[in-house]
Amino acid sequence: MGARERHADQAGSVPSAAGGHRPSRKSRPADPRLHGQGPVRRARAACDSGARRRPDLRSRHDRLALLLLANRRAPWPRAQPTARARRRRARAVQARRLRARPPGRSAGRGLAMTAELARAAGPVAAGGIALLLLTSRRELRLAGLAAWGAGCVMLAYYLAPHGHRPVLAGVALAGLILAAGGAALLQRWPWLLALATLACVPARIPVKVGSTDANLLVPIYGVVAAAALALAWQLLRDPGSVRNRELGPLSLPLAAFVLWSGLSLTWSQDLRQGAIELLAFYLPFALLAVVLARLPWRREWLGALWVQLSAMAVAFAIFGLYQYETRDIFWNPKVRVGNAYAPFYRVNSAFWDPSIYGRFLVVAILASLVLVLHGAARRIAFAATAVVVVAWIGLVLSFSQSSFVALVVGVGVVAWFAWGRRTLALLGVIAAVVLVAGLAMPSVRHHSLNSASGGRFKLVKNGVAIAAHHPVQGIGIGGFKQAYATRTGLKGKEPKAAASHDTPVTIAAENGIVGLALFGWLLLTAFMLAFRRVAPATFAGRVSLILGVVLAAIGVHSLFYNAFFEDPMAWSVFGLAPLAAAALARERVSEPVPKASVQQPAVVAAPQAGRSRAEAR
Repeated sequence: MGARERHADQAGSVPSAAGGHRPSRKSRPADPRLHGQGPVRRARAACDSGARRRPDLRSRHDRLALLLLANRRAPWPRAQPTARARRRRARAVQARRLRARPPGRSAGRGLAMTAELARAAGPVAAGGIALLLLTSRRELRLAGLAAWGAGCVMLAYYLAPHGHRPVLAGVALAGLILAAGGAALLQRWPWLLALATLACVPARIPVKVGSTDANLLVPIYGVVAAAALALAWQLLRDPGSVRNRELGPLSLPLAAFVLWSGLSLTWSQDLRQGAIELLAFYLPFALLAVVLARLPWRREWLGALWVQLSAMAVAFAIFGLYQYETRDIFWNPKVRVGNAYAPFYRVNSAFWDPSIYGRFLVVAILASLVLVLHGAARRIAFAATAVVVVAWIGLVLSFSQSSFVALVVGVGVVAWFAWGRRTLALLGVIAAVVLVAGLAMPSVRHHSLNSASGGRFKLVKNGVAIAAHHPVQGIGIGGFKQAYATRTGLKGKEPKAAASHDTPVTIAAENGIVGLALFGWLLLTAFMLAFRRVAPATFAGRVSLILGVVLAAIGVHSLFYNAFFEDPMAWSVFGLAPLAAAALARERVSEPVPKASVQQPAVVAAPQAGRSRAEAR
């Protein structure tokens, strides 16, 4: 048997499948659509033709599919939705479609209307502050307070994100209830306002307002709301508390400056940033200054205010020392990045920025230095000296150049009132040391003036150019970044490199020469109020000197760091300086007159004995 036959015999010996005859497969007739086409089209046509075939009951797969389909449980009948449910579902679908639809003509019209309301809200709120500062009638002052509140609400509505306005409205309502409780406390203990304001100074919280990032003093806005409610309650229930111009000589320049700043929002090149500055700083802090000026003069509460300031400075300095030792900066990632590339290590303690931290320590040092040099009690002088030492250590670790310059100027003013003209030599030595130390820095010796100043020289130069191009009214509040970016060609929606670092230059660029003149008038009046006829030997004189020195330090600091009107301590000085000046005037009136200056009445000689009355005359 050959190999071919043997293989055929073995193949034929394979047993057949049990179960009967296996049906043979019939060849499917050729589909005429498959001829003359490419492979992709032939495969697709084959799938289409196979999909339309009838199930073959002789095939095992088709029989199994039919059995499974027949054995499937019938679905339960669904309950038909009611008419109300159908209408609710239709409204929900329509709302989703409206939200998903791109903003068209109606949405653009709504945004434009909101922007126009915001431009009008600035002058309305600023006009309310002006009425509150300048008028004496209770009805007008209440109208001014209402205008201030309405303008703030309109600005907040404009700045609130569109999708979160109901949630923010609920939060605002809850905050208003808490503010009412705070107003009740202020009615009983008015000086809690000053203590709460000082406690909230470090609390700058990063907030994203739309597409703009800002560091806002969120807790202090609750304090301002409580102060506004307390003021409204006093004006409504106690007509005797109505006083005219609580800020004294500061009323007119402060009202004029705030009003001009609010008006500049109408032509601002950056409406959103201008609205943020008005709502977050100018409007609330101006009202805070008014309420602080209405506080009763109490020595014990002013002493408690200094104790709180000193305790906060010592605590922050110790915390800054801990940060320096552990190299742990948990706040502000920009400081971390800067420390990674800088030859020194800066700390910011509980503050957002090391410069703000340094400025707070400078304020505490100067206030304590006044008590040391101007005749305070011995135990207070010892405590103030300890505060100066600890705060100085914290200031050194902040590496804030602007804070050091502000401290030098403040120390010079305090020394001038302590020793008079003899301090000129001391000030000259200090200035020479600072100048030599500055020139000896590697960043100054090996780099240009702009690089040594951290880019501030270029900012000031371009800011002056912007002010020169808009000399009268400026570019509007908040428009410095936008104008600077346009001038220098910076890209981005919010250029970080265009942040201003000089308050007078920023005011000249945004508010024009009119705003700069009003700002100078305000500062000059405040310094005259604090330093004129000051008597550091008295309690009110020391308070007045502290307020003037603090304002001078903040003003010098603002030449290198644009945060004068963002600092509630500057506005607090505007409110407390008239209070101290009035107390100082009362102390002068109540001083006992020396005996040598008292004129003795003329003594008429008694008539001599034996002489008549006519002869005696």
